[in-house]
Amino acid sequence: MNATKGGLVIFTANSNPSSRELGKRIAERLGVELGKVQVYQEANRETRVQIQESVRGKDVFIIQTVSKDVNTTIMELLIMVYACRTSCARNIIGVIPYFPYSKQCKMRKRGSISRFYLSKIIGMCSPIMYCAGLTHLITMDLHQKEIQGFFNIPVDNLRASPFLLQYIQEEIPDYRNAVIVAKSPSSAKRAQSFAERLRLGIAVIHGEAQDAESDLVDGRHSPPIVKNMGAIHPSLEIPLLIPKEKPPITVVGDVGGRIAIIVDDIIDDVDSFLAAAETLKERGAYKIFVMATHGILSSDAPRLIEESAIDEVVVTNTIPHEIQKLQCPKIKTVDISMILSEAIRRIHNGESMSYLFRNIGVDD
Repeated sequence: MNATKGGLVIFTANSNPSSRELGKRIAERLGVELGKVQVYQEANRETRVQIQESVRGKDVFIIQTVSKDVNTTIMELLIMVYACRTSCARNIIGVIPYFPYSKQCKMRKRGSISRFYLSKIIGMCSPIMYCAGLTHLITMDLHQKEIQGFFNIPVDNLRASPFLLQYIQEEIPDYRNAVIVAKSPSSAKRAQSFAERLRLGIAVIHGEAQDAESDLVDGRHSPPIVKNMGAIHPSLEIPLLIPKEKPPITVVGDVGGRIAIIVDDIIDDVDSFLAAAETLKERGAYKIFVMATHGILSSDAPRLIEESAIDEVVVTNTIPHEIQKLQCPKIKTVDISMILSEAIRRIHNGESMSYLFRNIGVDD
């Protein structure tokens, strides 16, 4: 990695030890020290930021990982960005490996589509972010790539798949006897990408139990059908759409006597992963791995994983999960600080970012 030019400052926006650890790894790779800053909450839980070194005329990169208190995390970032702007920083780049609220990609009943709303905020369309002064965003594996279209600033959506693929090749000795599994048809594109790169087969689980994002609760059945309603015109009869019905769980593809590697971008509520693992075990898979970029692992997910048929869960350090690892030895971590530090170096030096996106297709 080439050295960076002068005028580079890296801050971590919260005091979470895992967040600072990621910041230290990035700073070490770039050959710089972490910037001195104090971020704390007062007695009334107001966030206060004190920049303790000069950022005048410099490129400031603020690394912010998402903790359990997501809204406080966002406020820390906003206040720090504004503090750097009022201190005359030249550019202020947010490094947010996991973009908060990105899971809310469907409108449920009459709820809001929070992902798009927050994308507008981060994209400087809201007055508060416009005043804050964020000029660039680095993130990783957005839940939906289309989120980038809601930003009014440059966005670099990096990929963690090269690191996960490397883990499969180096840490799973008999991975050639594996099959890449999509736990639902919506994950098939990601699974296909992994399978083609590893020269492996693919399997898709279809007919899983309905979850909170099923069609029954996303508003498609409103307004309700009214019986005995006359047609708009006696000669016009609109055919009713046949309601959806989940078929029995089936596995499209052969997993018997194979290693099953389930791939996804986020693992939070693990119920669907546990159900997929049970199904794969019943179909003859003798080892089950789960690979995901963002390991949120909320609530009692570590305990459920430990008691399940899953042999190993592999996630990256985009989100702090040290406590979860203590609760569940099956959870393994892949470090992605290398690609983040290279992205920071290239942006700071004004170099092309295309190298980081080589061999990445439209569906990746």
